[in-house]
Amino acid sequence: MQHPQFESICAKEVKDPRTTKPHVLPLYATSSFAFESIDEGMDIFTNKKEGHVYGRYGNPTMDAVADKIAALEAAGTGKEAAALLFSSGQAAVCTMMLAMLKQGDKILTQGNLYGGTTELFLKVLQPHGIETILMDLHDLELVEKTVKNDPAIKMLYCETPANPTLACVDLEALAGIAQRYDRYSAVDNTFATPYLQQPLRYGIDFIIHSTTKFLNGHGNSIAGALVTSHTAQMRMGGAIWTTLKLAGTNCNPWDAWLIHNGMKTLAVRMERHCENALRIAQELENDGHVSRVNYCGLPSHPDHLIAKKQMRAFGGMLSFELKGGLDAGIRFMNAIKFCTLAPTLGDVDTLILHPASMSHLNVAKEVRLKNGITDGLIRLSVGIEHVEDIIGDLKQAMGSI
Repeated sequence: MQHPQFESICAKEVKDPRTTKPHVLPLYATSSFAFESIDEGMDIFTNKKEGHVYGRYGNPTMDAVADKIAALEAAGTGKEAAALLFSSGQAAVCTMMLAMLKQGDKILTQGNLYGGTTELFLKVLQPHGIETILMDLHDLELVEKTVKNDPAIKMLYCETPANPTLACVDLEALAGIAQRYDRYSAVDNTFATPYLQQPLRYGIDFIIHSTTKFLNGHGNSIAGALVTSHTAQMRMGGAIWTTLKLAGTNCNPWDAWLIHNGMKTLAVRMERHCENALRIAQELENDGHVSRVNYCGLPSHPDHLIAKKQMRAFGGMLSFELKGGLDAGIRFMNAIKFCTLAPTLGDVDTLILHPASMSHLNVAKEVRLKNGITDGLIRLSVGIEHVEDIIGDLKQAMGSI
């Protein structure tokens, strides 16, 4: 049709007028993709040919950003990796578990996880027959004995550094146990990012990121990523790709594009986050209101040597225990003026949180206390501002206790 009518011109898509390659990744805001022929469509639907079909199955913007995250995790490791983007870090964890585990299988993990992950395991997966075992993952002898004696344990899952106590576990040792008994291993690498820590280097099977945090770095999108050396699981027809497609846990092009822009400054941001966090941790260690500082860059941290072995630097996250408990924590938080009270982390500005009343409010108190998440614990996501401004705010807030 050389001369369509007015209404048809309104409704039909325009021809792409691009003549040269764009310098920045385009935002592909389309819900579906057109086929050249029915034969091409059939080939893509039957996995004979790779191609985009529908936004829930994949999108060029999303795929490009996922490939970049996989490249960052694999850089210099000699490993091949693939990644997928999800609607959140929680969606990435849930999709991985649903794809790789079945009813009757068990997850072995630590008690000092991000509160939302603990709730996901105990309140969503466990009622559907995927049990969670909480254990101190520092006790490698007990971990190995437990895995060896219980064939139902199919997944070893950890955070290192953990949220919010900054506990670190030995990735190489945990991956070795998983490999010896033919189990999967997974780690949430959100706090460290691949700039500071690459779990693939130590034999970990799956890596999770809440890209909302440091990878994006600017607090303007929510998304998650899953990276693995089991690349067949991530391709069209693979178990994880299929679960993502059918459960609808996919990311979207806009959030993927925002992640892409944020990652361009990841290396320089992480350098400043680490530099500021170490200085603040040292200041807090000498503050009379503080009984303990959790920062794995401090020699006083019980897992300092583990972190030193597997991390390039020690990150932008820390937490500290106020001597006055819950009352001191509330007074301190209400006195903050420069830092931002917000239930997230990894932004360019400093964010502060009281886990007992916020991120871990719905975690059983006995589990929380057993794992060092006390009523007076304060979590700090150190930003890239001038460090003296951050320290000044913390010091003036201490005066209110």
